[in-house]
Amino acid sequence: MKTDRIILGVDPGTVVMGYGLIHVCNDKLSLMNFGILRLSKLENQPDRLKRIFDRMDQLILEYKPDEMAIEAPFFGKNVQSMLKLGRAQGVCIAAALNRSIPFEEYSPRKIKQSLTGSGNASKEQVAHMLMRLLGIKDMPDYLDATDGLAAAVCHHYQKGVGHNNKVKSGSWKAFLTDNPKRVK
Repeated sequence: MKTDRIILGVDPGTVVMGYGLIHVCNDKLSLMNFGILRLSKLENQPDRLKRIFDRMDQLILEYKPDEMAIEAPFFGKNVQSMLKLGRAQGVCIAAALNRSIPFEEYSPRKIKQSLTGSGNASKEQVAHMLMRLLGIKDMPDYLDATDGLAAAVCHHYQKGVGHNNKVKSGSWKAFLTDNPKRVK
């Protein structure tokens, strides 16, 4: 894994999308930017999805991230909400892939756990931890912004191993990864 890299974190949403960018240099984290994209004024789903794609593409072109971390959709009772959230996530992933940015998914529980030690932490607890860790002075109005930032920090802490990059223990791939000097 590179010692100098930029990670884009995303909390997908069709009403408010959160994002955050961190710079990692020799394991030292520094905040580059974080914020939200408000989509509530756009009335139809296709317009919202296009706006998400455009903003993601703009962030990628401006900050040139090496990797993207995205919060995986959680399973809820409202199927329509889950479909909309899945589409938003898919558009974010498509924007990253369109610019050859590798991505990883992390469950909301994994993100909270990697920052606070508890998978049941509140959004406020995650935000406070990020404020201390990255020197953020004021609590943001929308915690979706810190949720996006949390995905990026989680990606760093997890060494880039999310849902897409899990290595099965006992597999040859795991052995080769764990024992590079033993392979000739």
